[in-house]
Amino acid sequence: MANLAETLEKRREDWLELEKLIKHASARSLRHSRGDLLLRLSDRYRSACADLAMAEQYQLSQETIGYLHGLVGRAHNAIYRSTNFQWYLWWDIIFRQAPQQIFNDRCVQISAVLFFGLFSLSTYLAYDEQTFPGFAERMLGAEQISAMEDSFSDIEFGRSIDQNLTMVAFYIQHNTGIGLQCFAMGPLIIPGLYTTGYNATTLGASFGYMARADTSGGDNFLEFVTAHGAFELTAIALAAAAGLRIGTGWLFTRGLTRVASLEQRAREAIPVMAVSGVLFFLAALTEGMLSPSAVPYFFKAMWGVFSSSLMMFYFVVLGYPNQQRAAGDTSRAT
Repeated sequence: MANLAETLEKRREDWLELEKLIKHASARSLRHSRGDLLLRLSDRYRSACADLAMAEQYQLSQETIGYLHGLVGRAHNAIYRSTNFQWYLWWDIIFRQAPQQIFNDRCVQISAVLFFGLFSLSTYLAYDEQTFPGFAERMLGAEQISAMEDSFSDIEFGRSIDQNLTMVAFYIQHNTGIGLQCFAMGPLIIPGLYTTGYNATTLGASFGYMARADTSGGDNFLEFVTAHGAFELTAIALAAAAGLRIGTGWLFTRGLTRVASLEQRAREAIPVMAVSGVLFFLAALTEGMLSPSAVPYFFKAMWGVFSSSLMMFYFVVLGYPNQQRAAGDTSRAT
């Protein structure tokens, strides 16, 4: 308790800086402030919120808690009373904070390795029928295999725009259903990992079986999934990671109560789940509009390459921490 009180006391300089920023942050001046000033105000505000949460959790002096309550309230009013959309703050959150947090999140790394590792392995086992006979049939079942073959053998590329829009809504519901399943089971840790692994193996077996040269409808399947596959698979892995991140809250409390730890991990999972939702939407839009279109396969393949490159840029290039934040981001991700 004494160490925590000393830690909060050392942060008093940040609180004083926040007070100075608030004094100059009238609604008129805030709208016209420089981007770096807005970012400093936002950063000090978030830090003060975290300090207040710790002070209340460990029941420090009422004087300290009352001071922080007033400081956080005044900072909140200074930031949010402006009616103008604050582009600098949102740009920083979306294109700096979120990708860096996701890049360093251990739960994202675990889920990605688990999902894409099992997906790739299952794809290979299902594709190589001679070495691993019957793998796809055991994983998928004869009924599902027959349904896939019939569906993609009869597929017609170039359907009407009305049908495409209807299917966009269907794919949003269907694809997010898989992601929500992985997310909902994530807080239970072991069931979450099992659900993620099961979906990865099933999807991989489907890809591997349909990629066989003698599979009915295989060419149509590959043409159909090329454009949207990267968005959809990455979204599922991120949804699983968000659920797992919440689950670590009751397993590793880091000195907090289990409830407070769960609340903190839930806040940390928000950017991961938000990006997953965006990818699910892009996957459904692509799967409903571009994948079934009569556009030549070359353009669908180029869109698949572009979407994969775009995600690599966001998660790796933007996510790779700079020197100033490397230490802080690493400690938050553990």
